[in-house]
Amino acid sequence: LQEPSKKSSPTITKELHRVNSMSREIISTDKAPQAIGPYSQAVKVGSIVYLSGQIPLVPETMQLVEGDIAEQTRQIFRNLAAVAEAAGGTLNDFAKVNVFLTDLSNFAAVNEVMAETFSQPYPARAAIGVAALPKGAEVEVDGIMSIEA
Repeated sequence: LQEPSKKSSPTITKELHRVNSMSREIISTDKAPQAIGPYSQAVKVGSIVYLSGQIPLVPETMQLVEGDIAEQTRQIFRNLAAVAEAAGGTLNDFAKVNVFLTDLSNFAAVNEVMAETFSQPYPARAAIGVAALPKGAEVEVDGIMSIEA
């Protein structure tokens, strides 16, 4: 396989691919944690951006943020906001988020952070209890946003 050509700037890398009749743009920024596996931080297809799950990693250290579940969730939303910005949007453009929790008793704290992070109308949301997350994280959030093509 050939490596796709890359256009890069200091903080954002975008790769363009064709998927059927629509272009697929790979979104990457160093303002959010780098992928820890074979995936992209986000993929834009038309006006829809699919953001990969973020755990509470600090981008500069790639270590989990210290603090309770609320601080962990705030770090996740800072990471998602950075990827959204690299794609040309903001958290206000999110249509859907999925929240993955290793302990569903933390759901109320995550809800509080969501209420301080998003403004109405809120995005659609699913909350899923999971056995484990990468790097021992307690929470992960992914999302889908809609922006102008």
